[in-house]
Amino acid sequence: MTTATASTAASVRTYRDYDRPLWQRLLLTREMAIIGLLVIVAVVATLSVRGFGQPITLTYLILDVTPILLIALPMTLIMITGEIDLSVASVVGLSSVLIGVLTQAGAPFELAIVVALVAGAIAGAVNGFLVTVVGLPSLAVTIGTLALYRGLAVGLLGTTAVTDFPEFWTDLAKMKLGGSNVPAVLLLFLVLLVVFVVLLHFTPFGRGIYAIGLSKTAARFSGVHVERTKLVLFVLSGTIAALAGVYYTLRFGSARGDNATGLELQVIAAVVLGGVSVFGGRGAIHGVIAGVLLIGILASALRLANVTSDVINIITGVLLVASVVSNSFLAWLRTKRRAPGGTARAKASAAG
Repeated sequence: MTTATASTAASVRTYRDYDRPLWQRLLLTREMAIIGLLVIVAVVATLSVRGFGQPITLTYLILDVTPILLIALPMTLIMITGEIDLSVASVVGLSSVLIGVLTQAGAPFELAIVVALVAGAIAGAVNGFLVTVVGLPSLAVTIGTLALYRGLAVGLLGTTAVTDFPEFWTDLAKMKLGGSNVPAVLLLFLVLLVVFVVLLHFTPFGRGIYAIGLSKTAARFSGVHVERTKLVLFVLSGTIAALAGVYYTLRFGSARGDNATGLELQVIAAVVLGGVSVFGGRGAIHGVIAGVLLIGILASALRLANVTSDVINIITGVLLVASVVSNSFLAWLRTKRRAPGGTARAKASAAG
């Protein structure tokens, strides 16, 4: 059995999957395994890495992972359909540059935010059009637009950086809730989290997303508007990436063409680590959130332990490869486990 076949088999649920008790179906899942690993890593980091358990570390951890958390929400839906969007980090950089250019030109900052969000939606629409109407593979399309949007960002601002932003907005991006160490931007993420959880898990639109990932042909015959659904998801991805770009700009107080370079690796690694199949048809948002936090905690703990960013990137890449390989391996084991039973029943039926 090939890797693709094994992974597809992992995405398809049969009656046997629902023979187990409810608690097993809820707890004995890949998503819960990631949540358990997250808890273990957090405890180990707190006990073994000096300074990790301090409240200020939690503050900076949330501030650092917020862009990844935001972008991971639409990316989860896109990857469940079997597609991918590699241009998200470039959209972050492009929206950041647009804010910087418009602010430098004297435009109201609120207008700059609106323009950046519209530009992100257009960037997502371009990706969606090329994938759904022209029929090009999303991997090839978004690799191309990754370079295109990054080139536009660098071309608009060059090698300079804009750092003069309204103090109200920069303070708002780093503001904390009350007297706690929890950044207020977490409220924005929680609102979007509720929206995406309801959209994916409690609406016909979300069921259509899973159906597309399992079989585009079957989904189309079931009444799902496959192309329209994918187009909406790419537009959402571009818009949320632009929103992350607004936050990124205010968080660091700098608009540059190379902002968020390489961020797409962390987003995709977190989504795959959180249980979303790279072949589509499987995944849940709570697993993805755990994957983002796991990567964020590892990176934060390693930085406190004076590990270089190159090593952290290597570890992130290893996690991504391990997630894909483990998913295929578990699917292969599941298939081998079921095969003897199926063969025995077939022989018994033939003997009867």
